[in-house]
Amino acid sequence: MINNIDELFEKAKVQKTMKLVVAAAQDTDVLEAVSKAAEEKIILPILVGDKNAIESIAKEKGLDISPYEIIDECNLTEVARISVKLVSDGKADFLMKGLIDTAILLRAVLDKEIGLRTDSQLSHVMIYELENYHKLLFLTDGGMNITPTLEEKIKITKNAIDVAKAIGIETVKIAALAAKEKVNPKMPSTVDARSLQEECEKGTFGSGVLLEGPLAFDLAVSKEAAKVKGFSSKIAGDTDILVVPSIEMGNGIGKSFSYIAKGRSAGVIMGAKVPVVLVSRADSYDAKLSSIALGSVIAANM
Repeated sequence: MINNIDELFEKAKVQKTMKLVVAAAQDTDVLEAVSKAAEEKIILPILVGDKNAIESIAKEKGLDISPYEIIDECNLTEVARISVKLVSDGKADFLMKGLIDTAILLRAVLDKEIGLRTDSQLSHVMIYELENYHKLLFLTDGGMNITPTLEEKIKITKNAIDVAKAIGIETVKIAALAAKEKVNPKMPSTVDARSLQEECEKGTFGSGVLLEGPLAFDLAVSKEAAKVKGFSSKIAGDTDILVVPSIEMGNGIGKSFSYIAKGRSAGVIMGAKVPVVLVSRADSYDAKLSSIALGSVIAANM
C-alpha cells in the first residue's frame, strides 16, 4: 500500500515504463514535469503539438527532448484527435493535457470513432498527502461533475475505487459526505449518501470496500469527533475516499487542502479506457509531476 506521494514515485519508478502522450506539449510547466518523469524512467513521452514552440521551451529551460517522439501539429482539434488516437491504437498507455482547452481534449476522448469512452462516467479523482492525516486521502469529484445523480455517483465512486486499488489499498474505506449524519428528505445529499451505502452492502462496489453515508466531514477524518458525537462507524478517522455530493463541496475541500493545509497532491480523470492526467495551470510543478506518476501507476494496473 502506498501511504504518501514519495512512495507513489517509488512505485512508478520500479514498474514498467509507461508511454505517455502529451496533447499540446508546448506548455512550460508540463514539459518540465514530463521531462523529469522521463529522466526517472517513469514514462516514455510522445509530444504532440507545435514543434517549434516545444523545442523553443526545451532550449530555454535546458531540457533534452531529443530522445522523444514529437508530432508537429498546431491545430488544437487535430492535436486532441491525434493524441487520443495514439492511445486508442495502442501506441501509448495514457494521456496528459498540455496547452489545450479541457473541452477540446475531452471531446476527442469521448469521440465514438477514435475515442476512449466506456460505459462509465468521466470523473476527477484527487489524492492528497496531508500533514495532519495518517495516509493518502482521496477526493472525488471536485472537478468535473456538477450535481451528479445517484447513478452517476455510483460510477464516480467506482472510478475512485479503481485508483485506490491501483495503489494497493486492500480494504477501501469510503465516506459519502453530507452536512449531517441523519437522512433528511429535504437534503437530497443525505438520501443519495445512504443509497450509496446500501449499494455497497448489496455488493455493487465489489469486495474489500466499506462505504458509509451520510457522514459529515469531521466524522470521516476524525475518530475523536465520532467518539464525542457518539457515532458508531467502521471508517471514521480512517477514511480513504471522500465522495462529495456536488462540485462546490469538492472544489472547496480540495482548494483548502492545497492552499490552507499545503498538501501535496496528484489528480487524474477516470472513467475512460486509460487515465487522463488533467492538471490546472495553477497547479505546482510537484503536483504535475505527481499526477504523471499517479497516471502511470494506474495505467500499469489497468
